[in-house]
Amino acid sequence: MSYILSIDQGTTGTTALLVNTSNFEIIKKCNIEFEQIFPKPGWVEHNLETIWDSVKKSVSQVIIESGIKPKDIISIGITNQRETTCAFNKAGQQLHNAIVWQDRRTGEYCHKLRKTKREKIIKEKTGLPIDPYFSASKINWLLNNSKKVQAAQENNDLFIGTIDVFLLYKLTGGKSFLTEATNASRTMLINLKTSDWDNELLDIFEIPKNILPNIQDSFSHFGKTECLDFLPDGIPINCILGDQQSALFGQAGYHESSMKCTYGTGAFVLLNIGQNIIYSKAGLLTTIAYRYKGQSFYALEGSCYIAGAAIQWLRDKLNIITHSSETEKIAEKITNLEETKDIFFLPFFTGIGSPHWNSEAKAAILGLSRDSNKSHIVKACLEGIAFSINDLLTAMSEDAKIKIESLKVDGGACANNFLMNLQSTISNIKIIRPKNIETTAYGTALGAAIGLELIEFHDIEKYWKEDQIFSPNIDQVDYYSEKKNTWLHYVKKIY
Repeated sequence: MSYILSIDQGTTGTTALLVNTSNFEIIKKCNIEFEQIFPKPGWVEHNLETIWDSVKKSVSQVIIESGIKPKDIISIGITNQRETTCAFNKAGQQLHNAIVWQDRRTGEYCHKLRKTKREKIIKEKTGLPIDPYFSASKINWLLNNSKKVQAAQENNDLFIGTIDVFLLYKLTGGKSFLTEATNASRTMLINLKTSDWDNELLDIFEIPKNILPNIQDSFSHFGKTECLDFLPDGIPINCILGDQQSALFGQAGYHESSMKCTYGTGAFVLLNIGQNIIYSKAGLLTTIAYRYKGQSFYALEGSCYIAGAAIQWLRDKLNIITHSSETEKIAEKITNLEETKDIFFLPFFTGIGSPHWNSEAKAAILGLSRDSNKSHIVKACLEGIAFSINDLLTAMSEDAKIKIESLKVDGGACANNFLMNLQSTISNIKIIRPKNIETTAYGTALGAAIGLELIEFHDIEKYWKEDQIFSPNIDQVDYYSEKKNTWLHYVKKIY
């Protein structure tokens, strides 16, 4: 029996997942969490050595617990948190903590750049608004503020890229300094039409091209494992995808009009728009869904920075829950809608992404009274997540000129039945949950199989299996229609 190893390097942890190549069933998965670093308000960092350690531990653990022989792994797929920016040297050592996608330190720089009226040309080339979310301003910050990065640049010993670039470099023993199209499309440095670094954009952000990796197709040969103490030499790496694009792929979303929402640390809605670029007029992003045999396929994306992270905040900062799963039962116990009618949770801990774009926004809980309790806050938190996603769906419908009737979901938070029922009612659509909600890790495993030419695109359909469909609660549709309008009113008024 042979296997494919998927490495899903996420914002809060790394998941290693094994699938067999006979029917592509998941054999085993293991997750290792790692420390989040908050040096200043609005700053979010990761230590690259800690990330690499989580990769080694998760891969080693999944091999041991599955009982397979490492030599039977015939391919590796990588998927990763996007935009997060790494600076390292030729020895593979970090020169500065990775600046995470949630980080807002470049807000003032982005504001000044918008004042130069360059937003139009940047949006036309990249499909992205000027925002600290994307890698370009983070790279500029590193080049201007990190002495170690500056010294390495002077000594021709500087590599900069997204997380996939760092992981690939480490896995191949320093042989492969490469990235792929979906991750590159999140840097704000490539032209969507060429899928390559754009010299004008590099000049705008004052970034030299020689410190950046070459860009390959999403399904291609990226190199082989070498000099690792947890995997044998010679395993080919055949797929790399940004995490949200990988989730779309894991939901069999390779064809035009496919759509999904991932409920992870943040929440992200992607709609496959095929090979024709649609520029959003409703505050969404245009991005690359995948690149295959030199052809780019595009997606509209709505990015909500906070979803599962809001539940983690209830657990880790307010200490009103012990486990994230408790929120479902707590919210279900509130049967009287009037109890929480006036309570609103605005989950903007790290600014607002699509469709409003405000990097300075802060979170808020409104409408509390002496009668309010922790259960009310928990329910309002779940409502805030669902309202945020509904905002994205409304914009998606407007941009793509479609009526959304159903939505495939995945990610850890979609296991929460209350949240899924709530989303269905608030958005007045069917929510379709697959049996495998780890579609991010699974998507790049399927991608590796395509890169290895074991399967073709149409084969993916048969590996997707439905678990449950959630339908709107007719008795609550009007109530939530009014409440979501009030929530949106507060968002526009406050931010």
